[in-house]
Amino acid sequence: MQYKASFLLTTLSTAVLTLTVFLGIRFMFARFHTIEGFTYSDVLLCYAVVLLSFTLAECVARGFDTFSRIIGNGEFDRILVRPRSAVLQVLGSRIEFTRFGPAIVAVCMLIYAVQNCAIDWNATRVLTLVLMILGGAAVFSGVFLLYAALCFFTLEGLEFVNVLTDGMKEHGRYPLSIYGKRVLQFCTFVVPYALVQYYPLMYLLGRGGSTWTMLLPVLASLFLIPCWLFWRFGVHHYKSTGS
Repeated sequence: MQYKASFLLTTLSTAVLTLTVFLGIRFMFARFHTIEGFTYSDVLLCYAVVLLSFTLAECVARGFDTFSRIIGNGEFDRILVRPRSAVLQVLGSRIEFTRFGPAIVAVCMLIYAVQNCAIDWNATRVLTLVLMILGGAAVFSGVFLLYAALCFFTLEGLEFVNVLTDGMKEHGRYPLSIYGKRVLQFCTFVVPYALVQYYPLMYLLGRGGSTWTMLLPVLASLFLIPCWLFWRFGVHHYKSTGS
């Protein structure tokens, strides 16, 4: 924030990159009016939720995404001797306010989708939408934490984890059911993206589920627990990087 022009330009560039994805969706629906029964507004609602969730997680939990550097340069040794939680210190090591660019785009898409989707909005559905966004942020943060925990054993981060972060952000622009049964099962029982994207979306659109479906994002947030336990396991086995 000390370099305001740089901050504004970086924020603008991230927003423009996000707009290219939006244009891809727009051009798709200019040719095809529905995708497996989902309309343009339905898909925008789906993508806005995923993008906003990812942006919130990336803004706050970016320190875990760059944790391999903290391990490699020995900074984690200093973190461990400070009288504060290691998780809190890593979270505070990097806060990405430049991610407000995609967040603004996501909010605009969300406003458009809410106004144009054929949804009978009430307090329960509004709460469901809020829980979808917060639950999604928790799941993405859990994956970032899992990525950081792997660094205790590999030193360098494993790039395949990006399939679960950036990859999911890209695939999440459409309801997960369009990718097939196996993908939906993986995103339900392994990394619970579907609990914050697909099933609550179907409830909002009136295509299945009950009022209890609104609690699925809360259940998905429990994914943070095994990720945190694996982090604790890694910290317990950490032997320092040496000199």
